[in-house]
Amino acid sequence: MEQIKNQTMIPEFVFLGFSAFPEPHLVFFLLFLAIYLTALLGNGFILTTGWLDSGLHTPMYYFIRHLSFLDICYISVTLPHMLKNLVAEIKTISIQDCLAQLYFLVAFLGVECLLLAVMAYDRYLAICHPLTYAVFMNRKLCTGLVAASWTCGLLNAVMHTAMTAQLPFCASHSLDHLFCDVPQLLKLSCQDTFLNQITLFVVTFLLGVSPFLCIVASYTHIVIAILRIRTTQGRHKAFSTCSSHLIVVSLFYSTCMFNYNRARASHSVLIDILASVLYNVVTPMLNPIIYSLRNKEMKEALKRILNPKNAILLLAPAY
Repeated sequence: MEQIKNQTMIPEFVFLGFSAFPEPHLVFFLLFLAIYLTALLGNGFILTTGWLDSGLHTPMYYFIRHLSFLDICYISVTLPHMLKNLVAEIKTISIQDCLAQLYFLVAFLGVECLLLAVMAYDRYLAICHPLTYAVFMNRKLCTGLVAASWTCGLLNAVMHTAMTAQLPFCASHSLDHLFCDVPQLLKLSCQDTFLNQITLFVVTFLLGVSPFLCIVASYTHIVIAILRIRTTQGRHKAFSTCSSHLIVVSLFYSTCMFNYNRARASHSVLIDILASVLYNVVTPMLNPIIYSLRNKEMKEALKRILNPKNAILLLAPAY
């Protein structure tokens, strides 16, 4: 018992995932830095524009602002430490920092899954029930849905982090990855992790698969409603209101599911790392680009903000 106790006192983990990238690492440092700055500026632009322009004080943009804030938090959990390790000789992280990174990563991942489902429900009400949309999707409901998403995500992260922290990490102190995640840490434990794996499976279904099924159901009804619209212009207008969200959902879930399925079915560390970078780093950068370039209202809002004559519109309270 004393031997196991001593083995759990691993002061830090070493990331081996960077060995999958060829030397020198300066090119990847500059690439990841550009991605990080783009994500911060893009999501910051959506936050600022959505807050300042009264024309965007609607439920849909209320959810988009929360998604942008979430993406800033999400990418900031892992990328700054990855940038540091790209220029460091020894690529390590203390066990305390690793558990902290794990907590926030799991929390923001869960919140994003639920928030994307909430946004799909919002589009379902807007397109399938336009006459009662304003009654149902009021300020109180919007706030409650966002609060519930954050609460579930944070509580889920507490459970996973607490269970992982109880494991004895005596198998190894080397992580074949770029950041701390539950599956990688479970591999390092010399204790039976059956309960952790069952919990991970159940929670993945509740916070990952279930929201995805809700999104599929929402868009099934949306497609049916759009096909019933007689005019081509009407169908195009209805579809344009949810196309950006559909692209974001497809990008997030496809990369995320591929990553976790790949982690269980393959031993290719390089493919696992590239898949992780896609959903953890690239997706938060692309989300604001998708919402900005494909959104006519967002472009018009930017023009109004840059026009001094419309400064009075900035005084209106946010949704």
